[in-house]
Amino acid sequence: MKGIFLAALLSALIAVYASEKVVICYYGTWAVNRPGLGKFGVEDVNPYLCSHIIYAFAGINSDGAVIPLDVELDFGKDNYRNFTDLKKKNPNLKPMLAVGGWNEGSAKYSEMAADPAKRQNFILSALDIILDFQFAGFDLGWEYPNRRDTVHGVDDIENFTQLVKEMREEFDKHGLILTATVSAVEAAAAQSYNVSAISTYLHYVNLMSYDMHGSWDSVTGHNAGLHKGDSDEAIPREQLLTVDVAVEYWLREGCPPEKLVLGVPFYGRTFKLQSESNTGVRAPTDGAGIGGPYTGEVGYVGYNEFCAMLRSDPSWTIRRDFLANVPYAVNGLNWVSYDDPESIRDKVEYALEKDLAGIMVWSIETDDIHNICGGGVYTLLNVISDVLYENSCHFKRQEL
Repeated sequence: MKGIFLAALLSALIAVYASEKVVICYYGTWAVNRPGLGKFGVEDVNPYLCSHIIYAFAGINSDGAVIPLDVELDFGKDNYRNFTDLKKKNPNLKPMLAVGGWNEGSAKYSEMAADPAKRQNFILSALDIILDFQFAGFDLGWEYPNRRDTVHGVDDIENFTQLVKEMREEFDKHGLILTATVSAVEAAAAQSYNVSAISTYLHYVNLMSYDMHGSWDSVTGHNAGLHKGDSDEAIPREQLLTVDVAVEYWLREGCPPEKLVLGVPFYGRTFKLQSESNTGVRAPTDGAGIGGPYTGEVGYVGYNEFCAMLRSDPSWTIRRDFLANVPYAVNGLNWVSYDDPESIRDKVEYALEKDLAGIMVWSIETDDIHNICGGGVYTLLNVISDVLYENSCHFKRQEL
């Protein structure tokens, strides 16, 4: 009887502190196979620090039907069910399933969206999985309409809008959430989306406001600079690859602020410098820099990996671009742009100033979940929670 009472009390506390702003967290399920402290399974998810949590990724087949990308994990090990069972801990949590992602490419989605029969296969098969496993909704992660290996080119823009419209009509019958995760900067987004049209049908638009610069560039640059930085004086504002300019574009094109969710990265982009004597922003580079021991990808490092490197190796020099509101770090020929608790706080405060819907996180498994760096368990997620709570957005705090 006492257990039932405590469970009811916890549920009531969660309801009282339900967030007016969303925190939409991506979970990269492949992290379950990472070594050592990088391993992250469903059991490691804190269900109280996110309002929505998105399982990445499902894919599609040649008929447009949604399929699991890791059958053994998703079905064999019942990971879909384990994931949606997180609602048993926090009944207000909304577990969702994402389709797409970078590795899925664009071609299959271009073909699917262009064909009415395949669109129906896509929608009905998505519903089957969502309803069978009790997901709260679905996230469209097509990367990207009218780009990469697209088949139908510019027609993708209208076809994507039609897909979203048809999905929303079906999803409303079941009370399900529909979101899309989209390119942020104008140069990319203008090629892929009718912003005002898709915003009409989506509950939330998750802005990938990161990967502004990376090892594909010939000079160093911030992964997710909030504003115009120290070295950007000569660049016209409309050409800046910054978070604020991307947000302004989406708002100007007709996405309501109450639907726009600001993406923040829990990782950094790394570069190899050409010279140890030129180490600032826009210094010449020679390709990708270090990779992390868990993520195992050159040019990319999780926050959990990089904060541990900074802690263990005093030869790193940390600098801050106070205009762009982000740090970067240098060690010899290694140059890393990343976000830390201070820059994450700045981004959340900016989202609140713009009255955006909230924050999207890519991705929770690279937060400092083991407190290896001394900032507390789930360092960055707790910063987000704290800022929202401090600003009377009543986000559910971990200790409740």
